[in-house]
Amino acid sequence: MPYVNIKITREGNVTPEQKKQLIEGATELLHRVLNKNTATTVVVIDEVDTDNWGIGGVPVTEIRARSKK
Repeated sequence: MPYVNIKITREGNVTPEQKKQLIEGATELLHRVLNKNTATTVVVIDEVDTDNWGIGGVPVTEIRARSKK
């Protein structure tokens, strides 16, 4: 049973339709490339607050604030 975990920042207002497309796309990719059974493929989308996501030792919230200046 394949398990895919997609993590995105909680910004940009990702719609339920976009999430559905991600789930369908990841499932189809595993089926097409690895011949995995779509009925047993699990896809989870985690939305993470930008305060809890860091790049290069800096929280994304801070990076975003800097880029707006």
